[in-house]
Amino acid sequence: MNDLPKNLIAIGIGSALGTFSRYSLNLLTLESGYPFGTIIENLFGSLLLGFLTAWFIYFIPKEWVKVGLGVGLCGGFTTMSTLAADATFLYQTSSPFESAIYIGGSLFGGMMFALIGYRSGSLLANRSRQKREVNTK
Repeated sequence: MNDLPKNLIAIGIGSALGTFSRYSLNLLTLESGYPFGTIIENLFGSLLLGFLTAWFIYFIPKEWVKVGLGVGLCGGFTTMSTLAADATFLYQTSSPFESAIYIGGSLFGGMMFALIGYRSGSLLANRSRQKREVNTK
């Protein structure tokens, strides 16, 4: 059976929710004059995607759920292009050092948050699986 239509619909819905959330967060942080919204989006998106990756290893969902949440929601919420544009803006208006700190902090932070999310997802999924096994005995 061809799941492509269902997958595309899930990606579209996830993308819309992720993009709406990103836009709303940017509106909330706009007055600061610093791209806090982009940092928060990318760090939280990394955390969420790390968590989902681990969770999906333990509990294999339908493909449309994986692509809807991963590609759609996380892809719509996070943004590499805005990170690059913000870094360029900081480079031109503040200093190369501030731009480098922003890029380094975003990349290192994203990796750390993804790892934290992955470990959290693994622990939670493991506990959930063990609880199910105890309840089925």
